[in-house]
Amino acid sequence: MTDTVDLKTRSRIMASVGGKNSKAERTLRRFLHAKGFRYILHDRRLPGTPDIVFPRYRAICFVHGCFWHRHPDCKHASTPSTRREFWDAKFRQNVERDRRNRYILLEMGWRVSVVWECALGKGKKNDAHARRIARALGDWLQGSKTEFDSGSNFDSFEERASDKPTPCKEKEKPEE
Repeated sequence: MTDTVDLKTRSRIMASVGGKNSKAERTLRRFLHAKGFRYILHDRRLPGTPDIVFPRYRAICFVHGCFWHRHPDCKHASTPSTRREFWDAKFRQNVERDRRNRYILLEMGWRVSVVWECALGKGKKNDAHARRIARALGDWLQGSKTEFDSGSNFDSFEERASDKPTPCKEKEKPEE
């Protein structure tokens, strides 16, 4: 399949893809702030420059786009059909960097959360999803678990964020 725009336009479009202040990130921050949580944005002193840092809770939050960070089993994590080798290598590097940064942050004593873009939903009608994620993330912040992942299963992430006994195990630190 050929590109639908010329090279100059494609370059401008790709250059405008930012790594900070995405709509998903702004939406989550809005609900967290409304719930009384205060945070630092994009702290470059930490590995991976986390999107949201909660120093009071020694916790960080990455708001990951499903496409770039390869959200498992997500329809938004498609691979472009052209230049597959390039994209496969690019995505592999992104996933490896995410894994490495998560591991380093855990070793430094930080608690790590990942909120996936698809879990926040899109548009005003899906603000309910973002509110639920913010509530679950708030419960996680006030709890003691080391990791939180919003995934895309809206019924189980709230369960995973609380300290109540659940059938699923807490994630363990990866061995290196």
